[in-house]
Amino acid sequence: MAGETLFTIDVSSVQAVALAICTYYFGVWVRKRVYLFERFAVPSPVIGGMTFAFLLSGLKANGILTVNFDSSLQTLLMLAFFTTIGLSAGLKVVKQGGGLLIGFLIAVTVLTVLQNLLGMGVAEWLGLDMHYGILAGSVSMMGGLGTAAAFGPYFEQTYGIVGGTAVAITAATFGMVASLIIGAPLGSFLIRKYKVKTPIENVSNEDVKIPEEFDTDVIDSDHQPTMTAQLMKATSIVTLSMAAGVAVSSFLDHFITLPAYIGSMMVAAIVRNVGDFSGKYRVDGKGLNAIADISLVLFVTMAINSLKLNELINLAGPLVVILACQTILTVLFLWICVFLVFGRNYDATMLCVGGIGFSMGATANGLANMQAIAEKYGTSPRAWLIVSIVGAFLIDLINALLITWMGDW
Repeated sequence: MAGETLFTIDVSSVQAVALAICTYYFGVWVRKRVYLFERFAVPSPVIGGMTFAFLLSGLKANGILTVNFDSSLQTLLMLAFFTTIGLSAGLKVVKQGGGLLIGFLIAVTVLTVLQNLLGMGVAEWLGLDMHYGILAGSVSMMGGLGTAAAFGPYFEQTYGIVGGTAVAITAATFGMVASLIIGAPLGSFLIRKYKVKTPIENVSNEDVKIPEEFDTDVIDSDHQPTMTAQLMKATSIVTLSMAAGVAVSSFLDHFITLPAYIGSMMVAAIVRNVGDFSGKYRVDGKGLNAIADISLVLFVTMAINSLKLNELINLAGPLVVILACQTILTVLFLWICVFLVFGRNYDATMLCVGGIGFSMGATANGLANMQAIAEKYGTSPRAWLIVSIVGAFLIDLINALLITWMGDW
């Protein structure tokens, strides 16, 4: 039935990018006019892309129109974004977190494994392929929209999972909304219940702004124009790292199956740290942030635009069950294994709140949750740094390796 449509349109790679820009700005327009979207920070690519995907899926399901997208530039944008993540992985910055950072990283790594085990178990219990459980596990929960958009097609091609991209992006969208609803209220509850000592009652917003070098998720903030030299430098470093990363990925494919972006991310991390320790060059600044933001926005929007949501009809009920279980697991794990184990203090509270954000959505969600608590009780610079470092890049690499390993079970 899917092939018996009245019209078929083939969208070229350049047209796909142009279409992504249009749907993105439609999402921006809608978000400014719908309070709930603005209140819960639903990303504009999700709003615009999902609207477009629903329209196309409805037309296809009714045999009216089929649209085929050329995804070659989408893949390029994906590589560019994950390369910027690697370029943020400075070991000097990691050292500032100390032992608490290592402990927190170990904790969320365990949570990543548990999210997949739970998802796989519930999926098989419901009679689904276990890979759906991974897509609704750490792919979408710990990974967020970027990882969901990257691994959805990978699971479809590698394991033959029908609607894998739609499942992953839908689950990631749910996680982003749920994490913002749960995070700050949970922090306030823990402070009251355990009588946690807080730094101060009020703190200015200037003290708790998201550090610019970690702000690499789907955002709609207006960036100041960057100088051509900064953009050119960042573009050159990203492009060269991507090129070398392709060669690394080709080599690694002889030993282990990994997503295409892993090689570029590894090369980028090496480039960053060579520059940090040698002092010969710097890899940071507005140019890199601009490339990260633009590539992620376009990459995710293109992935959502091409979703085949009609393939989700038979998965809607089971997906709700899996996501409900994932929410309970994540909240209980961070409450018990982070807040209680790490000392029931204010830093532990902030790590728990921030962990809710990026374990079910994105680093920006975690930082937004922490900012909401900080405005009332005071800031926690150490927890802020740790959540930024772990959420922005460390857990992404670990998660990618775990997803690939567990997907082959």
